Amino acid sequence: MITPHFFINALARNDISFFTGVPDSLLKNICAYITDNITPTINIIAANEGGAMGLAAGYHLATGKIPVVYMQNSGEGNIVNPLLSLTDKDVYNIPVLLLIGWRGEPGKYDEPQHVKQGKVTLSLLDTMGVKYAVLSDIEAEAETQITEACAYMLERKEAYALVVRKGIFDEYKPQLKEESSLALSRESAIGIVAGDIEDNAIIVSTTGMISRELFEYRTDNHQGHERDFLTVGSMGHASQIALGVALPQPNRRVYCFDGDGASIMHMGNMSIVGCMHPKNYVHVVFNNGAHDSVGGQPTVGLKIKLPQIAEAVGYAHVFSVSTELRLVDVMAKVKSLDGPIFVEVKVHKGARKNLGRPTTTPIENKEALMNFIKSRK
Repeated sequence: MITPHFFINALARNDISFFTGVPDSLLKNICAYITDNITPTINIIAANEGGAMGLAAGYHLATGKIPVVYMQNSGEGNIVNPLLSLTDKDVYNIPVLLLIGWRGEPGKYDEPQHVKQGKVTLSLLDTMGVKYAVLSDIEAEAETQITEACAYMLERKEAYALVVRKGIFDEYKPQLKEESSLALSRESAIGIVAGDIEDNAIIVSTTGMISRELFEYRTDNHQGHERDFLTVGSMGHASQIALGVALPQPNRRVYCFDGDGASIMHMGNMSIVGCMHPKNYVHVVFNNGAHDSVGGQPTVGLKIKLPQIAEAVGYAHVFSVSTELRLVDVMAKVKSLDGPIFVEVKVHKGARKNLGRPTTTPIENKEALMNFIKSRK
């Protein structure tokens, strides 16, 4: 294994000290080390991976140095455009070191949303003309790979990727722990909202802990899962899936269960919801200021005013709650209001260690929901 301390020092020996990206579970130890030891001005957790590429390009323009962009391999989709139309040798010819967590690596079990991405991780880099190496778990070999990557980038001014398999980085426990004054847990908040929706209503839940906790809530209460669309991938797009369901189904409520990291990742989607004026749309954002599913790295969720943003882009009603009593009160009011409605629910970080995962496949989930829509008008 590689210790995060060794890896960051190896980068420093090659004059690399700027980091940006979106955290990944395979990179959580290195991301936690960076958060503890690198100042926030040179370690920026971006809204999405494409934005991180823009930050990295700007840093290179200002300093002439090589930046690092870290991500899960699902983030390759978000960097296709800036890689090919910004940093590519045929455009601005800007070097960037990509650190990519290889979820769904062929031959290793992973969740369904990672299987396809795992299969195409390396071939996608090949197609884009990005040279890469699969990072060794031997420190001396890894440092050689870093040195060779830096030599390549300095000579050719092109991007280079280090692809990280599961278990490469040694465990690192975060030293800087933020204390939260928020008493409400996300799991209990999800239960409050899901337990009081209309009989024919639908929930579209975002990827990660939120969908897992919604599934567990249904199971624990001996309920079916047919009214819930559990978005297992495509982070940041649950609000648009929900809008796509809501518009042709005006006589039923559609609830989007979103996270702060997911909603920030593609925040422009909120403007489309606001401007389409769906009266049956309720957008519930469970905001804990963290990427909880991939290690708890911080977002700016609790530093910005999400309800005011929603109001500014056209949501008809906005609320912000942080207690169980207030959430119950607001959800009762929501039933008598026309949407689009935005409800921010401030919750503390963390989830149960024994939290399960959905036992249905994505296709089974899709078919059950479509049958529910047909049968319950």
